[in-house]
Amino acid sequence: MKNKVATIKEIAKQLNISPSSVSRALHDHPSIGLRTKMRVQELAQQLNYEPNKIAIFFKQRKTFAIGVVLPNLKEEFFSNAISGIEDVAIKNKYNVFIGQSHDDVEREMQIITAMKEQRVDGIIISLAKHTKNYDHLLALSRYDIPVVFFDRVPPLKNVNRVYYNMVEGTKQALEFLITKGHRRIGVINGPDEMKSSKERTDAYKEVMIKQRLKIDMSLVVSTDLSAESTRVVLDELLSAKPRPTAILAINDYVALDAMQYAKKLKLKINKDICFVSYANLPITSFLLNPPMASVEQHPYLQGSKAAEILMDILDDQNDDKDKDSCKDIMVSGELIIHSR
Repeated sequence: MKNKVATIKEIAKQLNISPSSVSRALHDHPSIGLRTKMRVQELAQQLNYEPNKIAIFFKQRKTFAIGVVLPNLKEEFFSNAISGIEDVAIKNKYNVFIGQSHDDVEREMQIITAMKEQRVDGIIISLAKHTKNYDHLLALSRYDIPVVFFDRVPPLKNVNRVYYNMVEGTKQALEFLITKGHRRIGVINGPDEMKSSKERTDAYKEVMIKQRLKIDMSLVVSTDLSAESTRVVLDELLSAKPRPTAILAINDYVALDAMQYAKKLKLKINKDICFVSYANLPITSFLLNPPMASVEQHPYLQGSKAAEILMDILDDQNDDKDKDSCKDIMVSGELIIHSR
């Protein structure tokens, strides 16, 4: 067949040398003379020879592929994180396979199983919002598949993870609102299973105590991140007496859902009720009334850092000296003010 892929055996036959000599010549082995190397490499180029990936895998025990599991690529935060991951992976000659959990734990487990069976060399994951059992991820160590968590990370020790400094970001957001004169501040948190939800609540208590303001835990509510759930908890906050004058929302998407609903209730955004959120998505710059401020969480940086950790692990997998050493990287952010 004219279009048949060239093999080492075919090159060896045409040059009348052994297949093992061809293989060594292609890998620039010192036992092969320069003239033979040049002949082999020239013919390989003419025949468009491509290395047998399966053979390389069996020899090096690597597929040069990593898996990435995300809640939802429609969220700009995660699409930016993927860009960071891909840039690092491609630089290191790795392919990236992406799976979306859509915040479904069973789907997350199914994707992890599929990636394991496809023998990816490692996995980077941002957890689904209700994931609280991590056995399906910790079990990957039995298959020598390292895992790096980012953004939504588990509250576990001895795991590789990259995450935003939620406590510091929350303090900045709350202190900004307090300087604007707000004393009754509501918090729309995420599901209780998310590590960031507890961090946000703890930071809320700490700031209120520091500022000598009353802590009212009825003003801290949880959404499952859906628009309907956000509407329900906003109604709950607005029915409080006295109602909050400002709300800190878990992310820009939740803030936008809450703001849209507040408008339907004839409330003027950032006048009758003010909003501050997290993520600092570019889309907010196109809004007539964006949140007053948003906490920048640097998704590209989180993604690239997670990928760098994974690349280091894969490079050093045969080196036992750092086998039990895990990286725990906290990314600092900043409060971006949109409206004064």
